[in-house]
Amino acid sequence: MIILGVSAESADPLVDAAEMATEPLIGTMDIFLLGISLGIGVYWFFIRGRSEQSSIDVSSIKMTPTVTSTSSSTGLIEKMKTGGRNAVVFYGSQTGTAEEFAGRLAKDCQRYGMKGMVADPEECEMEDLSKLSDIDNSFAIFCMATYGEGDPTDNSQEFYEWLQEGSVDLTGVRYAVFGLGNKTYEHYNEMGKYVDKRLEELGAERIFEVGYGDDDANIEEDFVTWREKFWPTVCEHFGVEATGEDISIRQYTPVFHDEELPKEKVFVGEAARLGSFNNQRPPYDARNPFLAPVQVNRELHKGGDRSCMHIEFDIRDSKLRYEAGDHVAVYPINDQGLVKRIGELLEADLDTVFSLNNVDEEASKKHPFPCPTSYRTALSFYVDITSHPRTNVLKDIIDYTTDEKDKAKLELLSSSSPEGRLEYNEWVIKDNRNIVAILEDLPSCKPALDHLLELLPKLQARYYSISSSPKTYPNSIHITAVLVEYKTRVGRDAMGVATSWLKEKVPNGPDTPPRVPIYVRKSQFRLPFRPSTPVIMVGPGTGLAPFRGFIQERNHAREEGKTLGDTILFFGCRHQSTDFIYQDELQDYLDNKTLSKMFLAFSRDQEEKIYVQNLMEQNMECVWEALEKGGHIYVCGDARNMAPDVHKVLHKVICEKGGKTDDEAEDYIKKMQTKGRYACDVWS
Repeated sequence: MIILGVSAESADPLVDAAEMATEPLIGTMDIFLLGISLGIGVYWFFIRGRSEQSSIDVSSIKMTPTVTSTSSSTGLIEKMKTGGRNAVVFYGSQTGTAEEFAGRLAKDCQRYGMKGMVADPEECEMEDLSKLSDIDNSFAIFCMATYGEGDPTDNSQEFYEWLQEGSVDLTGVRYAVFGLGNKTYEHYNEMGKYVDKRLEELGAERIFEVGYGDDDANIEEDFVTWREKFWPTVCEHFGVEATGEDISIRQYTPVFHDEELPKEKVFVGEAARLGSFNNQRPPYDARNPFLAPVQVNRELHKGGDRSCMHIEFDIRDSKLRYEAGDHVAVYPINDQGLVKRIGELLEADLDTVFSLNNVDEEASKKHPFPCPTSYRTALSFYVDITSHPRTNVLKDIIDYTTDEKDKAKLELLSSSSPEGRLEYNEWVIKDNRNIVAILEDLPSCKPALDHLLELLPKLQARYYSISSSPKTYPNSIHITAVLVEYKTRVGRDAMGVATSWLKEKVPNGPDTPPRVPIYVRKSQFRLPFRPSTPVIMVGPGTGLAPFRGFIQERNHAREEGKTLGDTILFFGCRHQSTDFIYQDELQDYLDNKTLSKMFLAFSRDQEEKIYVQNLMEQNMECVWEALEKGGHIYVCGDARNMAPDVHKVLHKVICEKGGKTDDEAEDYIKKMQTKGRYACDVWS
């Protein structure tokens, strides 16, 4: 059996692919032989080949198609009628959670005598929604995540704009909305609220109250709680009853390729296009990332027990373009120790080549991830094995458990009872158990690996604020990342998927640099057009990252002889001696007048902790003077505490230095936000 994706010896497949890509593809003799082969191939295909079909052994597992994805090639309503479906679940998803919840709701339909489908609004003609009432007992559910500062996700942007136009009559359409958000952000669940309100304004009938999931708390519990109240209401509304069948429904059937496939026919970690690791070609995006060589990977901290990395990606010849303030997406690979451990626990041959095929032949999504591939590659590149498994995953692996105590544990964890929710919160979330830990602690649970791979969520790209400017570094993209490593409260080692992987990407010479799949995601986090406009930047820790690019941009303008407005930085870290990242650079910018002022908060260098928001409060006159000159203020970093505190200080500055009331101050801030003068790039 061939080893694909990641070898048992943990060789880097990205380096292997890059080396293959640089080899000459064809020579003179190859052309001659290729011509002969082509002639034989044409004869075989057209004259003989059609009478012979290759066969693949398909498992005889009973499958029931309950979920499909729709595409614009066939109208939404037509597709629902053809498939006998009366429920459609739309999702607006940035990280995959909303899509996962949509799939679970669509599967639920079968338990209530209905038939559901999942739909990506980006792939639908949403005008068809007005015809949904043509189908008896039909309804739509919208699982809508809010992205950034109250924005729609990428795949729901067109749907959002369509709703804003408001030219459609949705009378007779029944709907419900579940929103996904994070309370640490100012515009909590803005998209869910808007969709719920706007659908009603357009004439649609709300059949259940909008639900809100908080990713800063326990979004799984929020979803399960809403879902359990939702379905009884649906049953009452449509006069149906639950079938009583609480069975595990598989959406994909496994196909095992017992005969070795040619290597070029098997995915080895590519995001979408087969062979893209070996044959790189632009444009590069989420489905076709660029394998960027790592030029630099150096430690920024000067001691202590934490690590912060400065990494530079070479983007020459990639045609990738970026601006200061943009984000770069990094596709990580799961820790090979965890991958190997899953194989050991489930007694599986990780080099088995297989496919997971959608049992619904009409579905546009044929596989949950690129297929065919190997178990090792799927566990390494395609599924998330380090996050907390959701309750539906735990529920579906109960049938693979032989020990009664282990089975009872899973039944409790996956139940919606108060006791079950408490146990899930304590044993899974607070103890930080991933799927590996759960399989270790419940040793009689041995799910089929193909089924487990179907259940686990997709491994998502990680986004980093770019910490460079193309004016200074046109051929490279820089990131600044803190290594995530800690012990769980039960003593297990926990590591960040991306940062622990990036830590090992240290250049070992110009001929074989380590490579990382990346693409650029545009941002609205931008410097003002005129360099003479004052700017205030507030960025503690790695929140400094985009401001390093901003400062480089302003330094470039200064070198061109342009007049700079006040450029003010508020930066903070724990200890000046160890955590002050880019210290020498910042001092040079202060000396050459690119930086007008730099206020520093070293929170743990004195008895009383001092943070950037405290420094802003101590320098309110400086802040107000910049704002009154039309200045912009930017905040980057922690969304839970720092960003709200900065907002409060800003409000105080406007009241005390601007002589405004509380209401006037909030109005002042809202106008700044509307005009792009107050922008945040924060995370929780």
